[in-house]
Amino acid sequence: MAEARRELLGPGRLVLDIRDRPGPPPLRFETAADGRLLLRQGERPLLLGRSVTGSAPCCPDLHLRRADGYRSPLPPPTAARLRAPGNWPHTYARRLQEAPGTPLADGRWELALRTRFQPGIWTEDLVREWPGGSLGLYCGGGWHGVVPLRRLSAPDASRVKAYRKHAREGTLAPVLLWWVPFLDGWLILDGHDRALAALAEGGPPECVVLTRLPDEAHWRAQAADLAEDHRRSRARLAAVPAHRRKAMEQGYGDLLAELPYEPAGLPTWPLPGGARAWDALAARAVFQFPGD
Repeated sequence: MAEARRELLGPGRLVLDIRDRPGPPPLRFETAADGRLLLRQGERPLLLGRSVTGSAPCCPDLHLRRADGYRSPLPPPTAARLRAPGNWPHTYARRLQEAPGTPLADGRWELALRTRFQPGIWTEDLVREWPGGSLGLYCGGGWHGVVPLRRLSAPDASRVKAYRKHAREGTLAPVLLWWVPFLDGWLILDGHDRALAALAEGGPPECVVLTRLPDEAHWRAQAADLAEDHRRSRARLAAVPAHRRKAMEQGYGDLLAELPYEPAGLPTWPLPGGARAWDALAARAVFQFPGD
């Protein structure tokens, strides 16, 4: 198990500070020239993506092609476990630390329970087609959708039907999502069938979201810059009414307190072989699914 310091932020929210996993994690993004992107689990390619300029140059689309073979880092929950009370973010944190094939690497990672999503995220912005897909990333305030890492089951699949009963009873384990900033959306790490069950029962599913947070050196540097800006503005606060000054001071304090927990950029690694290797993988994927 990786060494990690846990920071508890309240019910349903914790931070893992991973200390002994340097280098690329097993589940990682690799990049090559001209917007080429690859998600790999171990040595297995799972997702190929490439940014393509659409009709509006400011609104590129990311075209996806996924492959079978993704392995969830979590074991399927038993019916007894689903009906037992527990803290799911803590459970998922422990299992992610123990499991192979996860995105955890050195750094700070938040696991937080999330029960509400903006309209459309689990409907029109859930990428149901397989293996292809297209994400409109930067128009209209961003994409903010969900990408499955395996083919979705049929609505009448036996496991989906079993999970629907748990959804009605309120005992369905949360879906585990991974926030990927440069996709402006989430990948499903675990719980594809549970997500379908929750949606069939009126969804959206309850989720635990895994998010990379800024390293301590980074957020402390931001805090120092913010404090300096605030110091310079204090002279102007003398002329501000007391109630407004109090609100401004409170806002400064809240902003400072949240800096360590703002989502951070996700690291990527160079794709071995560069663009030529990506193109070869893409050619094989198109050959494998010629009718898609």
